[in-house]
Amino acid sequence: MIKMTNNAVNAVKHAISTSAQPASGLRITVEAGGCAGFKYMMGLADEPKPDDTVIEHDGVKLFVDNNSHEQLAGTTVDFVVALEGSGFTFENPNSRSSCSCGKSFG
Repeated sequence: MIKMTNNAVNAVKHAISTSAQPASGLRITVEAGGCAGFKYMMGLADEPKPDDTVIEHDGVKLFVDNNSHEQLAGTTVDFVVALEGSGFTFENPNSRSSCSCGKSFG
């Protein structure tokens, strides 16, 4: 199961409410690339794809494809505001290594 902090839920709700395109949730996938081997990809989505698992947190739907779901199992998604910049972070127990930006893992 993928978890979301309250900050992450609120950030997604805000993004959905201000989106110019229709959106009902957030799609999270894992793709090859990044400086550590795999990278997290995120974006608003209107509906799930046929191979997506749908996870709901406090009214926010996450759409995760079956290939990414295994790599994201147990991950906590947060949204942090810091002097260096704001954004989503991932605490992924399946990663053996990660890059300093926190957007990719190995």
